[in-house]
Amino acid sequence: MARTAPEAPKIGIVSLGCPKALVDSERIITRLRAEGYEIAPDYKGADAVLVNTCGFLDTARAESLDAIGEAISQNGRVIVTGCLGAEENVIRDIHPKVLAVTGPHQYESVMAAVHEAAPAPHDPLFDLVPPQGIRLTPRHYAYLKISEGCNNSCSFCIIPSMRGKLKSRRIDAVLKEAEKLVDAGVKELLVISQDTSAYGVDLKYAPYDWRGESYPTRFIDLARGLSSLGVWTRLHYVYPYPHVDDVIPLMAEGALLPYLDIPFQHASTKVLKAMRRPAHQEKTLDQIRRWRSIAPDLVLRSTFIVGFPGETDEDFDFLLDWLREARLNRVGCFRFEPVRGAAANELPGAVPDEVKEERFHRFMAVQQEISRDLLQRWIGRDLDVLIDDVDEDGAVGRCYADAPEIDGAVILEGETSLDVGDMVRARITGADEYDLWGERI
Repeated sequence: MARTAPEAPKIGIVSLGCPKALVDSERIITRLRAEGYEIAPDYKGADAVLVNTCGFLDTARAESLDAIGEAISQNGRVIVTGCLGAEENVIRDIHPKVLAVTGPHQYESVMAAVHEAAPAPHDPLFDLVPPQGIRLTPRHYAYLKISEGCNNSCSFCIIPSMRGKLKSRRIDAVLKEAEKLVDAGVKELLVISQDTSAYGVDLKYAPYDWRGESYPTRFIDLARGLSSLGVWTRLHYVYPYPHVDDVIPLMAEGALLPYLDIPFQHASTKVLKAMRRPAHQEKTLDQIRRWRSIAPDLVLRSTFIVGFPGETDEDFDFLLDWLREARLNRVGCFRFEPVRGAAANELPGAVPDEVKEERFHRFMAVQQEISRDLLQRWIGRDLDVLIDDVDEDGAVGRCYADAPEIDGAVILEGETSLDVGDMVRARITGADEYDLWGERI
């Protein structure tokens, strides 16, 4: 008599926050599927719901608490993990009915809570998981997390208190994971961590073997290994340490995408010191010029904070002048928001909300001018475009200058026969301040 699969418990997943939290969710889902659990598409069909929270900003905390409340009202059996989980009392004060609370990347504790809430017997005949694990991103790109935690002490940030000090993954483990992802059809790897360029310092750059060659657990060697896989590799959260210079030749050769995501945060020396950030904006400009002389196609993305305590009109004007000189390609801006437990909350010189708002709009107006000018110069160029979406109007994709969800797009009107994940060649025919338009060639 043929054996049928046992009824598997179903777990719902709500994943909030940054890509690093998304990777945590993917790992948890992989563990769940490996143990025979199914992933429920909604609250009502779940035996329990797991909410992976964000706790960085007060707005993110509020969103996480609302998501927990919604899961409780819709399902009733809720397990909480993630950054806000590091403050269990905050969660239980508002939602005392949660079954369990764990902090970020505490996978064993999460699984123990799931086992208690919805036990599932292991059945090796039916518990099948693809070798690359279960992912929440589309099939054609994937986030590759190389470390947890951070050794920096930025005054506006509480990530180290939530996720701890830097804990790098062994380089062979990272490269093997990347290899599995590429074998499964991934065409773009997005390298993420809290401080990518510090990778391996906690492991004293210990060497490990991969593909018969020794690789030190170090930023440049990771870049070298990933560049051999033949897919787009995009580097995020890179602090501009001097050794970052070493990866620029790989970008010039086409081995890595000529793209760096660097969180500059500000340009004023005074503000940077108050933020406890490197305060050498002139050296940074020299570094950018040097990078561009080696890799002229280099695209730089960054984020900035306006309205930081003590920021004067002179500091802000200096930031705008620096921005005009640096001419970064992709830029995001945040109004300073106090984060519970952050040292910046105690700094003097709080900036009124209306001033933050005015500076935010002035900043974005300057950057829009820069971006519009830079993108106009792309008209006539031929670029590879990775397709993210196709509908009745055409296809939308990204070139090497665009990270998913945070940067611009390349719009191919009328290209309805393409599939998501296709890589096509297109000639750029138009641009605005954020996006490009092109024709397939």
